[in-house]
Amino acid sequence: MSSTLFRTKPVEQSIADTEEPEHALRKSLSALDLTVFGVGVVIGTGIFVLTGTVAKNNAGPATALAFVVAGVVCALAALCYAEFASTVPVAGSAYTFSYASLGELPAWIIGWDLVLEFALGTAVVAVGWSGYIRSLLDNAGWHMPAALGGRDGADGFGFDILAAALVLVITGILVVGMKLSARVTSVVVAVKVAVVLVVIIAGAFFVKAGNYDPFIPKSQPVEAGGGLHSPLIQLLVGWAPANFGVMGVFTAASIVFFAFIGFDIVATAAEETRNPQRDMPRGILASLFICTVLYVAVSIVVTGMQKYSELSVDAPLADAFKATGHPFFSGVISFGAAVGLTTVCMILLLGQTRVFFAMSRDGLLPRFFSRVHPRFKTPHRPTVLLGVVIAVVAGFTSLSELAELVNIGTLFAFVVVAISVIILRRSRPDLPRAFRTPWVPVLPVVSVCASLWLMLNLPAETWVRFGIWMAIGFVVYFLYGRTHSRLARGEETPSTSS
Repeated sequence: MSSTLFRTKPVEQSIADTEEPEHALRKSLSALDLTVFGVGVVIGTGIFVLTGTVAKNNAGPATALAFVVAGVVCALAALCYAEFASTVPVAGSAYTFSYASLGELPAWIIGWDLVLEFALGTAVVAVGWSGYIRSLLDNAGWHMPAALGGRDGADGFGFDILAAALVLVITGILVVGMKLSARVTSVVVAVKVAVVLVVIIAGAFFVKAGNYDPFIPKSQPVEAGGGLHSPLIQLLVGWAPANFGVMGVFTAASIVFFAFIGFDIVATAAEETRNPQRDMPRGILASLFICTVLYVAVSIVVTGMQKYSELSVDAPLADAFKATGHPFFSGVISFGAAVGLTTVCMILLLGQTRVFFAMSRDGLLPRFFSRVHPRFKTPHRPTVLLGVVIAVVAGFTSLSELAELVNIGTLFAFVVVAISVIILRRSRPDLPRAFRTPWVPVLPVVSVCASLWLMLNLPAETWVRFGIWMAIGFVVYFLYGRTHSRLARGEETPSTSS
């Protein structure tokens, strides 16, 4: 049985599958489109909230260094993604990469993982967007009925109609086509980045040098806790992180890392890129660089405007402007966050549908979902199915407690991709690689270690939930995927027979 569980799909066959008329996606994206997608999904509400929160609780003004550290960890993974996405330009991202190197069962595991992570991420972001819109409406004197404002605060029936509506509108845009999605994303990202730049430039005029002293505050040890709410590493070895000081910077890095989550979704669009060998590395690395610069700049501004110990936790950047006597910018920040979350939601749903589509095309999920729309050349069936399901979930559920599942799933994908680069270098050294990850195997090994370290800092209950979802995935695979996969049935695309 082990030989069937770890059977790999040849890269040539994966690429040939993308040329089947009924299962072929339209190639319409450029390096600029990919960069916009990356910036669009990474820059969300976190840039306005997380920067100040971490500065107050973990690192002080040295939060800027924490973003640099987190950016380096992401860059390690990004280099691995760039090699794979340019070498195997097929929808599915980490799922497709692991199918070509680790085998079918590991590929199924990572695909199952990504479907959940992107679904939860889309729902969580939609609920967050709804909260910002309701806040803006309240400020304008328009109040949503309690029953249509979500589960939180509802007496009896509660449905978040704004969150559900957002997901359904985005679903329609994704069905119509990637180019339209890219155009909508470009406009929204331009607005979002403009708001961020306004905040940075305006805030720079209110910076006081004294607020940076000390730049790295004195270390404060944190007492080790217990229970499932504690980080897994505490339960395993009793180690507790420190706040502030040099170690506080690394503690902060493990938190702000999650503000970067999403750049890897760019890889799911490899099959729809006109020149993936050239444009995928550019899109992945450029989006990560831009986001790191913006994060560092915002963290420097917010800790310079107000003493880190006086920052608020809920809305630190907005409140810092209020503290300096400029409440107007608080509204600008809320507007920027609301606008920004629309693209985050769109690109998360985009990534999920592409992974689902790739798994369906390989037979691990019903092939019904891998037929593209005859006119738009998009995977309309999984897009509509997943969009409706997520709209219902976002409408009826408060998902804040599940948000960390998105984090552990992304880190798990990072580990798989880094290992896959090493394996494919050895098993298929003959493959043409337009972009090569430097210092293999050292760099991928460092990437694996960095990702595992951040995973260990997640709460133990997150690991439990992740384990339950993976167990369900094993059941689905052995009941359906293992016997229905195209490799199991000996199906190959004719053009690979040579």
